[in-house]
Amino acid sequence: MLRYVLRRILYAVPILVGVALLTFVLFYASASPQSLARRNLSTRNPTQEQIQQWLKDHGYDKPLSVQFKNHVTGLLVFRFGKSDATGEPIWNRIKQGAGPSGLVASLVFLTGLTAAISFAVAVAYFRGTYVDYFGTFLCVLLMSIVFIVYVIGLQYLLGKILKYGPIAGFQTGIAAWKFVLLPVVIGVLAGLGSETRLFRTFLLDEINQDYVRTARAKGVGERAVLLRHVLKNALIPIITSTVAAIPALILGSLVLENFFGIPGLGSYLIDAINSQDFAVVRAMVYLGSILYIVGLILTDIAYALVDPRVRLE
Repeated sequence: MLRYVLRRILYAVPILVGVALLTFVLFYASASPQSLARRNLSTRNPTQEQIQQWLKDHGYDKPLSVQFKNHVTGLLVFRFGKSDATGEPIWNRIKQGAGPSGLVASLVFLTGLTAAISFAVAVAYFRGTYVDYFGTFLCVLLMSIVFIVYVIGLQYLLGKILKYGPIAGFQTGIAAWKFVLLPVVIGVLAGLGSETRLFRTFLLDEINQDYVRTARAKGVGERAVLLRHVLKNALIPIITSTVAAIPALILGSLVLENFFGIPGLGSYLIDAINSQDFAVVRAMVYLGSILYIVGLILTDIAYALVDPRVRLE
């Protein structure tokens, strides 16, 4: 098992190097360091000496080979440096925003996954009945609504009219639940329809397998067949689809943090993009890649735990 995990970790190294190379190339393809210097300098008409000093302070005056070396090595050892726009250490801002972002994203992920599996099992149990028809219709209806409509509509309905929680802001400690309640509810509802319908398909595929007919022939009840056998064997495709949705979850958190004024990593990244702060953007892209790779590694580990044949291979 340890060798299996180590192989998966080693596979991630060339991917991270490729991400560092791609961000470096895209930076010079989209904007020059001189244009960034003029944009980030506080004076309206910076002199050439001020521009050169800014380039020197941020390391953009060195040859491209040296810049690329510093860029890659800095990312690999998590030395992100300072912001191009504000001069603030990037790690300080990341530490401040990691808590709110992690809280919102983890609650949306865990609550949404639990709700989707529960609804999918219920719909699969009552397959062919009005419960199944109504559940499928509701899933299609939820899938037909754009994510931004969920955010604006439910923010107005739940926050302003029904007053279930604050519309914007954040507070640390126990009081944080009041500020993340509405974003979590919106995030769960936005992905509930597609996940429930997908998990229902996985469960129905397993229900038609031979081992299910054998279990029924031995007198095992339908509920026990569904929960003990069908759900367990459907976990592999469920895990695959869940990890594939991680990028969409991250993007959803960016929108939620922006609309609800949560001082997380999403709002930090959006501000960096608007100000063309390349140092912050490359750091956030690299961290996002690491989180996605960690999700894939955890998926492989979950495969090995669910299906022993993966470990044998």
